[in-house]
Amino acid sequence: MSELLQWPGRVWRIFATGLAFVCFGIGGMLLWLVVFPLQALLLRTPARRQQAARTVVQAVFRLFVGFMRLLGLIRYELIGIEKLQRRGLLILANHPTLIDVAFLIGLVPNASCVVKSTLADHPCTRGPVRATGYICNNPDSDLLLACTETLAAGSNLIIFPEGTRSRPGQALKMQRGAAQIALRGGLDITPVRIHCEPLGLYKGQPWWTVAKRPLRFTIEVGDDLRTAPVMEAADGEHGRAARRLTESLIQFFTEPTRSSRAEAKGSHASAGTRNQGTADLGTPT
Repeated sequence: MSELLQWPGRVWRIFATGLAFVCFGIGGMLLWLVVFPLQALLLRTPARRQQAARTVVQAVFRLFVGFMRLLGLIRYELIGIEKLQRRGLLILANHPTLIDVAFLIGLVPNASCVVKSTLADHPCTRGPVRATGYICNNPDSDLLLACTETLAAGSNLIIFPEGTRSRPGQALKMQRGAAQIALRGGLDITPVRIHCEPLGLYKGQPWWTVAKRPLRFTIEVGDDLRTAPVMEAADGEHGRAARRLTESLIQFFTEPTRSSRAEAKGSHASAGTRNQGTADLGTPT
């Protein structure tokens, strides 16, 4: 009987999920065909055009997250997001779901991101990827140099070290390239842990296979992870330091979030943080 009572909500979420992604695709094409060409006419300086494009994309992603919340598809809690309101951050995050990038770019000002090269040619994403100057992970490109130059220019760089979305039930695996970027650039890391319960929009899941209830996201920004002590402990060997740094990141990403720990102790003290995070994203309360 309880299963039957859940079906109206699940049917709605299937429809709403399809609607959300159709709107996302249409929005991406409008940015490519209308918004960014207008910016190119009005703003002659490439740097100003890029900055304006990033501001637009940040606003669009905030709206998209708010739209999904309004449709009843997601809920979220944000912890420590004030740490993202700085310049020149190297932000590394785990990647459990399809909309992680929407959350992070919506939260981070002047954000660049390392993305799959195929997104630069897809009709729904080519406009934002090219106008914002996001870094494509082409095999023949100097990814380290591109990332270092982006950070030196004051951009905040978002990287998902897994390279793709996590697979449920499998141990977290991370490439060491992100750690190498931090070490060779002498940069500290701002880690972001993303948790989704129940898990949805994961790799290999059809979009119409929705969970029994809305997805509840917890996005927690950790304290900066200093790389200089790691490099010193590895006697200056980049390979060994990158391995240790990657292990530290995996440990951080697999730990329970602060709210999960508080709930386990029977605490309800995180309500204030939840409300603040919602207000910061600009979505309905």
